[in-house]
Amino acid sequence: MSDLAKSLRDKLAGLAQITALPVISEHISTDGTVKWLFDVGAGNAVEAVYIPETDRGTLCISSQAGCAVGCRFCSTGHQGFSRNLETSEIIAQLWFAEHSLRKRLNSSERVISNVVMMGMGEPLQNYSALVPALKMMLDDHGYGLSRRRVTVSTSGVVPMIERLRDDCPVALAVSLHAPTDPLRDQLVPLNKKYPIAELLAACNHYLDKAPRDFITFEYCMLDGVNDTPEQARELVDLLRNKVACKINLIPFNPFPASGLKRSSNERVKAFAEILLNAGLVTTVRKTRGDDIDAACGQLAGEVQDRTQAHIRMVRAPVVVKGASPS
Repeated sequence: MSDLAKSLRDKLAGLAQITALPVISEHISTDGTVKWLFDVGAGNAVEAVYIPETDRGTLCISSQAGCAVGCRFCSTGHQGFSRNLETSEIIAQLWFAEHSLRKRLNSSERVISNVVMMGMGEPLQNYSALVPALKMMLDDHGYGLSRRRVTVSTSGVVPMIERLRDDCPVALAVSLHAPTDPLRDQLVPLNKKYPIAELLAACNHYLDKAPRDFITFEYCMLDGVNDTPEQARELVDLLRNKVACKINLIPFNPFPASGLKRSSNERVKAFAEILLNAGLVTTVRKTRGDDIDAACGQLAGEVQDRTQAHIRMVRAPVVVKGASPS
């Protein structure tokens, strides 16, 4: 900004800092998925993942360094919680990804059409930074995204779902993963504070102002834990004619500390058929970025798991194409 007086530039430099998040590594999958690992200071790192599709480009963004919820099937949750990201750090992931992708693709057109707050962290436990970031994404003077194309995924922080409904209603996804409270208590510890009945009531209330006419319920398929025909029927009883919804069945991505296994394709198919035959809109998520540890639940990436050590470590800057980081 050489057109500004030096005295003003010096004053501005003392008030604010304009800088991009340092990039520790970039990994490019054989399926086109791209994962960036960002340095957010004090030994902490977060990830953003770009997932290309025929009709859209989706960016998965982190909201926290680590996560305090501690879902049993999530590798990020097993790291523990370090801190909330600032609004600027949330937006910086979108800014960097968009500019990086445009440069790589030699495009002047927007590459990222959808944003999902499904990366590291529980977005609604970082509410004060989340909402300003969402508003920047939606603002015509910012990124100008449609509310229908911005999704917040939550493990079920009921009071914050109610607040988001009033403050910035975007598309909502809920990590359900179980049809009953006793099982969900084991898989999603937050359920002990906000049980399923309260969560579904908040979802129904949210739909009054939501940009979409349904809630997406995410259901990670765990072998012998939540994938039986009986549990599928329990899920039907829980949701049918109770909440306008879509159910997204997610293949589990195993990691050593979980002690869990992925459901077989046959069990996933049988589970989905029960839901579909009951009239529930159901999809099975296509796994993306497995070869670069970018798939859902693998966002711990190259940050050392706190269940094995009490420090965080990140590797030297590296770009890897179509290979799994060692």
